[in-house]
Amino acid sequence: MTDSPERLLFLPGASGDTSFWRPLEQRLGCRAERLHLGWPGFGATPPRPGVEGFEDLLALVLEPLDRPCALVAQSMGGVLALRAALARPQWVTHLVLCATSGGLPMAELGAADWRAGFRTSLSQLPDWFATETTDLSERLSEVAAPTLLLWGDGDPFSPIAVGERLARRLPRARLHVVPGGDHDLGLIHAEQLAPVIDAHLAAAAPVAPP
Repeated sequence: MTDSPERLLFLPGASGDTSFWRPLEQRLGCRAERLHLGWPGFGATPPRPGVEGFEDLLALVLEPLDRPCALVAQSMGGVLALRAALARPQWVTHLVLCATSGGLPMAELGAADWRAGFRTSLSQLPDWFATETTDLSERLSEVAAPTLLLWGDGDPFSPIAVGERLARRLPRARLHVVPGGDHDLGLIHAEQLAPVIDAHLAAAAPVAPP
């Protein structure tokens, strides 16, 4: 496997906002192809026949994983990124996970429940993320890709305790904390985080499994 990704795949959170990562993406020096994936039926992405749940979203993430790719994911998109890395380790060179649950039990880590607010403020969107209960706790040790964890110390929905546990469970993870950052730190602190991500993407990719 090449040390450098040929494609950067950006995954949004539960809102499906494909513009979330664009300010940061425009500041990256990495020369890989950029692809912003939306969730059909969310935000500006039109519904797509046959996409009716979380497993169907995972299938969409796996579609462009036909070459060395780095996945850059926000919030619930991070769960899909981890599942994709487990399903296609030969093509995922790097992971960048921002303020995600990572498939961990959030309540025991002090996270505020975002689901009621999601259903109220974004009631026009499908309920797939709000009902998803993926638990990856026992599989995180299988993730081969070097992982950059981006967290803010002011995030009530994914507190630092979540990032710290992911850093312990993922074999090749590094936690970067933004003072004062909240759940949208990937957007709000794009200028600060772009060089951190560039340095991560320039680091060695995992050895391809036999």
